[in-house]
Amino acid sequence: MSGEPTRAAAFPVDRNDVELIRGAHPPHWKNPIPNGPYNLVVIGAGPAGLTAARDAASLGAKVALIERGLIGGACVNAGSIPSKSIIRTARLYADMRDAESFGGDPPDHLRVDFQRAMTRMRQIRQRISRADSAASLVSVGIDLYFGQARFAGRDTVMVADSTLHFKKALIATGAHPAFPAIPGLVEAGYLSNETMFDLTQCPPRLLVIGGGPLGCETAQAFCLLGAKVILAQSDPMFLPGEERDAAQILSDALAREGVEVCLNTEVVAVRREGANKLADLMRDGDTTTISVDEIITGVGRSPNIAGLDLEEAGVAYDASGIEVDDYLRTSNPHIYAAGDVCLDYKFTHTAEATARIVVRNALFRGRERLSELVVPWCTYTDPEIAHVGLYPLEARGNGIPVKTYTVLMHDVARAVMDGEEEGFVKIHVREGSDRILGATVVASHAGEMINTVTLAIRSGMGLHALADVIHPFPTQTQGIKMAGDAYRRTRFTSLRRRLAARWLAWSRR
Repeated sequence: MSGEPTRAAAFPVDRNDVELIRGAHPPHWKNPIPNGPYNLVVIGAGPAGLTAARDAASLGAKVALIERGLIGGACVNAGSIPSKSIIRTARLYADMRDAESFGGDPPDHLRVDFQRAMTRMRQIRQRISRADSAASLVSVGIDLYFGQARFAGRDTVMVADSTLHFKKALIATGAHPAFPAIPGLVEAGYLSNETMFDLTQCPPRLLVIGGGPLGCETAQAFCLLGAKVILAQSDPMFLPGEERDAAQILSDALAREGVEVCLNTEVVAVRREGANKLADLMRDGDTTTISVDEIITGVGRSPNIAGLDLEEAGVAYDASGIEVDDYLRTSNPHIYAAGDVCLDYKFTHTAEATARIVVRNALFRGRERLSELVVPWCTYTDPEIAHVGLYPLEARGNGIPVKTYTVLMHDVARAVMDGEEEGFVKIHVREGSDRILGATVVASHAGEMINTVTLAIRSGMGLHALADVIHPFPTQTQGIKMAGDAYRRTRFTSLRRRLAARWLAWSRR
């Protein structure tokens, strides 16, 4: 569900948005008439809700899907799809500026067409949204309701004028942007991931608040698209959860591109002065004032639980979201939750994965566990930073000895050819074995590369087995195989070498 119930009617910018809304929330939609109890009622048509509804319907379940805003949720309308579309265009301009490094000539007068970049984003968003249009969901047997859902009992939910009874229900309402409590911010005006994609002109001067993945991606993309960007992070480091050398590589890249990074810096007040927005930045007790045209906040997300009347259904929750057990059941055993409304890892792929767990557990008495998921993630800056599994500090904190095998991307042939030498592959194993505990990849295509390690962890493959996988040459994923080769070389102990030498000497007789 969208963070704002009125979002569907508020955001159209061009004909692409009009077409998106026509499919994702048809203006003259008539809700169906409920017919008997549903096997599964799904609240929220974002990635988790859509996955659960489609999977359950394909297995023959009677399914109702409720959405108060736009089908697709934040992912399609205000998240991954639009942001990564803009990032791709930003990278194009970065490559054109750097054409000389690839043996070409940079354009004499490179003009960034921000409006065209945003139009492309809206075209892509509209095209991808067609796969889950209202008509397509109905065509596979899903009863689709638009409106605010609210529980009226432990097995009853109401939407508009309809009362739906269910055997099982799934709450998949997602999350919305969390905003810092900065005096004057609301009055001065600001943007979030739910509104920044409505821009038609690039703000000449931009303040990005928050140095997490969203803040870093936004700062870099808008800088490459022509904005003068200041990134303010209250912590002494950005991407505080990532390995420090990974964050440092990104910090260097942002500085080269012109992003002014202000760490240990808190935005303490904002006010408007004419067309300008003035922000007071405090660091080490000293305050400076900057003047910008727009402010974008990127400080996290909060669960969408308002208006659901969860108390009526006996569903426990707190400020961080709905409480679930390892099977994704809520305190009401007939109601489950999945995705951003109940997870710490608020990613599209975890939303979809947990929705599949719910379908198996709720409808078929499965016993699949949230704790068994192997979840990778990626920050889509350039270079990208991807991770899966444990960090070394986590492993050592759990008493697990760690050995790390590192390959620098400037040693990977394809990375050199592509001019993408920044970064590394780090694979962490339990010392004395080849059991993979986790990995961090910093590279231009880290989000693609991490999948190999994720599959290895999920299937129980060791690092030795990764060394035996044949890769087409040249690819940047060769860096992962090189880490496996580094591990295998450590297995050649002095004893093994002596035995091998004796065998070879004997075989020459």
